[in-house]
Amino acid sequence: MYRIDIGIDLGTSKVSVYMRDKGIVINQPSVIAYEKKEKKIIAVGKKAKKMLGKTGEGVIVAQPIKNGVISEYALAERMIKAFVKNALRKRRILGRPNICVAVPQGITEVERRAVEDAIVKTGAKEVFLLESPIAAALGTGVDIMETMGHMVVDIGGGTTDIAVISAGDISYGISLKVGGDDFTEAIARYVRRKYSIEMGEQSAEDAKIEIASVIYRKVDSSYEIKGKNMVNGLPVRLDLSANETIEPLEEITSQIIDGITQVLEKAEPEIVADVAKEGILLSGGGSLIYGMDRLISDRTGIRTIISDEPENVVAAGAGLAGEYIMVQDEESKK
Repeated sequence: MYRIDIGIDLGTSKVSVYMRDKGIVINQPSVIAYEKKEKKIIAVGKKAKKMLGKTGEGVIVAQPIKNGVISEYALAERMIKAFVKNALRKRRILGRPNICVAVPQGITEVERRAVEDAIVKTGAKEVFLLESPIAAALGTGVDIMETMGHMVVDIGGGTTDIAVISAGDISYGISLKVGGDDFTEAIARYVRRKYSIEMGEQSAEDAKIEIASVIYRKVDSSYEIKGKNMVNGLPVRLDLSANETIEPLEEITSQIIDGITQVLEKAEPEIVADVAKEGILLSGGGSLIYGMDRLISDRTGIRTIISDEPENVVAAGAGLAGEYIMVQDEESKK
């Protein structure tokens, strides 16, 4: 069996790192801050994210991963190297580590090569790439090698991967260019349009985490947002209700549900029958938005289950993929 030392979920909004015998050791924002002139790295992860919108012209705060793929190679390489170095401090590994990285399904060969090259430069011995739905299933403990069909919906920061899996492979799947970051932006747009209040990205994300809903709440709740009045530029506060957020999020949730329907329509009847019996598995941070599982279940008529620790199951699956990779390698040689 291939030994995987480190599993990485290289997400648009977060990077999660799983280490053999240690579990999840890093769950940090995919953000890097650096000096514009000297290109010197100032911070990565949480420290860098806190600097968003608060730096002068001499400091750039960037997110080098867009829609689950590397958009700024040099910055992504340095950010990943910092995270891997930090992870290796958690546990001593003899020699160079074998690293498995989860990537969105359907990415191009150029995009795959960019990920591989960036990981190799962290000092990895071998690099394996694994599609996110497979990683999510493995991380949840699903036996994907059996002939039973399983459906995974992984709602990440920049992409939503939807796939039906059977006999160790993706039978049919799609990757949508929408995810948790789009929910954040939708809330900010709604507040700007309805209340003429400009919100910062972090404030919008906080509101999403605290109150975002895709179904009606019998007992409503609210969250105090802070922003800038677009008319006079003065600071302003507003209590945004949870039930208000259903409207701005509806367009995105409709795209996800349409994607699920499309995958079910394309899948073989026997696999769809299995999914109807086993249910739909939800993973990714976007699955934690209030009512997401119930909305999908109501629209599809299929029981929908949120995986334990949905933000970390993809990284965990990448770290636990040694046996799966070995079997796939043996199959490819036949």
